Amino acid sequence: MRRTTVVLLTVTGLLAGCLGQSRDSDPERNADAQDVTLTITANAVAGGKNARGADWIANWVIPRFTEAQRAKGVNATVRFEQNGAGDEDFKTKVALDLKTGGGGDIVELDGIWLGEFAQAGHVEPLDEVVGADEVDAWDGWRQIPDAVQGLGEFDGRRYGVPMGTDGRVLFYNKKLFAQAGLPTDWQPRSWDDVLDTAAKLKSLPGVWPLQLNAGTAMGEATTMQGVLPALAGAGAAVHENGKWQGSTAGVKDVLSLYQRVYRDGLGDPILQQEAKGRDRSFAMFAEHRIGILLESDYFWRSVVEPRVGVAKMADRDTAVGWALIPARVPGAGVGGQDFVSTSGGGVRVINPNTRYPRQAWELMEFLNSAEAVKSALAGAAQVTQRTDVNDEVLAGDPMLAFIAERVLPITRYRPGLADYPKVSAALQQATADVVAGRSPDDAARSYHEALVKAVGEDAVAGG
Repeated sequence: MRRTTVVLLTVTGLLAGCLGQSRDSDPERNADAQDVTLTITANAVAGGKNARGADWIANWVIPRFTEAQRAKGVNATVRFEQNGAGDEDFKTKVALDLKTGGGGDIVELDGIWLGEFAQAGHVEPLDEVVGADEVDAWDGWRQIPDAVQGLGEFDGRRYGVPMGTDGRVLFYNKKLFAQAGLPTDWQPRSWDDVLDTAAKLKSLPGVWPLQLNAGTAMGEATTMQGVLPALAGAGAAVHENGKWQGSTAGVKDVLSLYQRVYRDGLGDPILQQEAKGRDRSFAMFAEHRIGILLESDYFWRSVVEPRVGVAKMADRDTAVGWALIPARVPGAGVGGQDFVSTSGGGVRVINPNTRYPRQAWELMEFLNSAEAVKSALAGAAQVTQRTDVNDEVLAGDPMLAFIAERVLPITRYRPGLADYPKVSAALQQATADVVAGRSPDDAARSYHEALVKAVGEDAVAGG
């Protein structure tokens, strides 16, 4: 295997040289070039997918960056490689470009792909591409919480800069809480607190107390809005010390939580089996028929938003509360935390074969500056990677400010590894098994067996 890896890397280097992109053979690399051409690659296209981002790059970033470079005596040409492909098609294209020495100088990736690209050698740590002194000197790092910086890290090294994020909390209906005699300033401290509260909501006719996404029909929403936050609350990351969580104590704790929710009639088991179950749960919450729901801040700003939400909730601002997700018991969360969350987001990386690493890094700094991040929002209230921007643009939105101030410092991200989708699918099936009535131990055993088949026994912890 080692010999094959060397051959692959050698072939890649030869291809890069043929394309004029090899750093070792390029005389202009690392020079103080006065005429540079840089390309930004993103899955965005004017008038189509991620159109706001495409317009921002073309009409704000490029003219302002080239003007700033001109003031320094550098004639910079910045090209924007637009794409409107499906995510997997875009991922395949970028991987092929980077493998063969092509691609943009700065590339926008889904954070879930970073580890896979790093392991394949498609991207490299920033300090190797640009230089540790220049990377470490950027003042923007001080504005990005350490937990959020993890989105751009792999194996403890920085590969990219986060370009946005989110956070997950427990949303709850204050009106239903009041009807059940519960406090409307709710903050549970343990899983038992959540379940005890849900049990009291059972007294309300026509109301399901708790929606915890489960099953395969909800896909990745089951994993991100259910399993992973619960697993973090049980004190484990889904991938740690080089192994995936198999039939471990943490996974069994999570499946036991699911059993309590659906065996005790706190959640609607039928909803978890429907193709549009997640969408229906949104509508039911907006109609005051679900008491507690675990979701990302997307739910607040895009789902139950009173004017343009997909499940408009006219009384959102007075009826909806939010709370941190508690660990199983205080201090039992991952890292010894009392409260936990999970997040997603994108990351920008620098092509290892860029001819102009210094200017590419300056463009990276510019793209992630406070001015640029604020401009990219186009007036919208949305959580960003930068604390200083969040302090300003979220001041009028208490829910999003809560995410920025309380959730981002404690959040965790999915491991960006090629096998993650297989693990996620197996976890979804395990929750489906529990909802259908199988015991947590039985479901964990079947999950472990499926995981071993999918990723190999050496990559799975527990048994």
